Amino acid sequence: MANFRFTALEHTLDRPVVKVNYPSAKVSDYFGSMAFNQATMREYLTDEAYKVVMSAIHKGIRIDRKIIDQIASAMKAWALSKGATHYTHWFHPLTGATAEKHDAFIMPEPNGRAIEEFQGSALTQQEPDASSFPSGGIRNTFEARGYTAWDPTSPAFIMDNTLCIPTIFVSYTGESLDYKTPLLKSLTALDNNAKEVCRYFDKKVGKVFATLGWEQEYFLVDDALFAARPDLVLTGKTVFGHSSAKDQQLSDHYFGTIHERALAFIKDLEIEAHKLGIPLKTRHNEVAPSQFECAPVYEEINVAVDHNQLLMHLLDKIARHHHFKVLLHEKPYAGINGSGKHNNWSLATDTGINLLSPGRTAKDNFRFIAIMANILKGVHDYEELLRASIASEGNDLRLGANEAPPAIISVFIGEQISKTMDTIEKMPSRKSLGNNNSGGSLDIPKIPEILLDNTDRNRTSPFAFTGNKFEFRAVGSTANTAKPMFVLNTIIAEQLGKFKIDVEKEIAKGLKKEDAIFNVIRKYIKESKNIRFEGNSYSSEWEKEAARRGLSNNRTTPDAIKAFLQKKSIDLFAKHGVLNQVELKARYEIKLENYTKKIQIQSRVMGDLAVNHILPTAIQYQNRLIDNARGLKEVLDSKTFVKLSRNQLNTIKEISDHVSNIKEYVAEMVEARRLANKIMDIEKKAEAYKNNVLPFFEQIRHHVDKLELLVDDEIWPLPKYRELLFLK
Repeated sequence: MANFRFTALEHTLDRPVVKVNYPSAKVSDYFGSMAFNQATMREYLTDEAYKVVMSAIHKGIRIDRKIIDQIASAMKAWALSKGATHYTHWFHPLTGATAEKHDAFIMPEPNGRAIEEFQGSALTQQEPDASSFPSGGIRNTFEARGYTAWDPTSPAFIMDNTLCIPTIFVSYTGESLDYKTPLLKSLTALDNNAKEVCRYFDKKVGKVFATLGWEQEYFLVDDALFAARPDLVLTGKTVFGHSSAKDQQLSDHYFGTIHERALAFIKDLEIEAHKLGIPLKTRHNEVAPSQFECAPVYEEINVAVDHNQLLMHLLDKIARHHHFKVLLHEKPYAGINGSGKHNNWSLATDTGINLLSPGRTAKDNFRFIAIMANILKGVHDYEELLRASIASEGNDLRLGANEAPPAIISVFIGEQISKTMDTIEKMPSRKSLGNNNSGGSLDIPKIPEILLDNTDRNRTSPFAFTGNKFEFRAVGSTANTAKPMFVLNTIIAEQLGKFKIDVEKEIAKGLKKEDAIFNVIRKYIKESKNIRFEGNSYSSEWEKEAARRGLSNNRTTPDAIKAFLQKKSIDLFAKHGVLNQVELKARYEIKLENYTKKIQIQSRVMGDLAVNHILPTAIQYQNRLIDNARGLKEVLDSKTFVKLSRNQLNTIKEISDHVSNIKEYVAEMVEARRLANKIMDIEKKAEAYKNNVLPFFEQIRHHVDKLELLVDDEIWPLPKYRELLFLK
């Protein structure tokens, strides 16, 4: 093992930088060339078929079967022209990754030849085996039937000569077994309620849709060093490793010059992403060494989610060509920043308005404040559910570690807007603004004409307003972004629906529409005040203040995801047709099982590395020191021996103490795991792993990391942080 470590290091040093073969054309010439986007559809589809697809995308109108056959024929012609030989339904099962089953276009003919065939039925529906995907008890193993169905709102694309068709995935009995189905349903609910509210201000609004601009953080590590770390291979993170003398403390990596090898990889990544229509715009070094970030231009949320799932696949695929491995785990290295996936979320209308952009008129600002008050109220009322939406084993390690927002959900809106909210709260009525408030507007002097960039960004807030969008910073880097987004969409859909009801009640009392809206806004501002926080969310003072405000602080996944089973959560998703109680319970159980299995795997890896790699190495070195001490005793007088060997004997004793503690803790951890594995109840089992197994991780790691400093570097079996973190 030790030899392999140094072989890996030599291997990294000898590698030349992989050159990037840029296409000769401009990016704009090949952008989206491998996607069946609107431009491609306009070229390949008849006018009739194109209009039908656009109606399906923008209005949700069902596509007639006759037209589907035309679309399939056109899609096949395009795919074949790009060299595709197979097609697949590409979906997001509850594993968190993506799934696909490839079928060839060929259909044998009686004459021994073959033709390429792709009918409308193959486009619209397939029947993959559903028994092996997580279902949370919805399906038994012997009940294998599940269905994938085409999602026309997200463009098909070609990857590795395969036509990939974005789809939903449901069980034979109709329950969703994926992340996309509830996302699409939440978008419908959001549109239905948001456009009704928007029509208070603009009768022309026909549709409201959510947009998303994600920011993906990740680490790069040389593949040879990766292979020399069984913990990285099996868990995506290091279970052992003493901090490097230098890591991120000088802040010299952040926004620094991108390493030559990393830049070559990133350039290749961007080329392939652009071909698929992923609008990557930004690339830069992140805070920790070998950590990077990429971000696209915002898109409609369903397409953005698909593009992020596709991007994570591309990261892994392209990295292999450059002798890298991409680490997406939220906390691959202890003691330095982990990785998140900031979700920049906003609402827009078919009239071209960003609902989170303050306008140039008092009427526009009235609308802006109304939407803002509803978002604050929605997040306030469902803050535990929003926390549950980003819960995972990896994110538990990252949240609140002075590198990411805490597990406490709060909202930052900036000093200027906060003052505006306070002003409205104290107003006895809309009339207190004076006479300049007619014509359906609310003329609030405190709101400037344009609030974009009117406040500093609060990087410690989990849900921060950043000018024309909210940045949900607490999402983990491995997350399928559909999950937090469908939860947020549903919360806001519910809140806007309540707003409409409350306003109509005020109007029924005889108030003018503008006065009714104002009264409800003021009420929401008062009721949601506790969710607003402008200070340092990392501070211990905020934790105490949040408790006084009655905000939850669910630090672990088992605690956080209980919010999914609260009655108000069940009622919320059922009311809007996003998830029924069976589907919610299933997701809860899948999340618990996934959490338990990840802790279980890490425990096994930790025990194996400690017992079979670390301890033999430590004992080997200890024996060398003992032999050396014996040799000194033979050649030196007793007084000189005592003087010269004191430090050596102390090191021998230290090693013995650490070895003894590691053996003891590993044995206790294994026993705790054995007992936990006997528990049949999924909730109790997860609690047992959280409370009885997980605490041993830090104890074992402490002693292993101390041995790393004592044992001869030449025989230490694992690549160290100083080797993993700094690209060669």
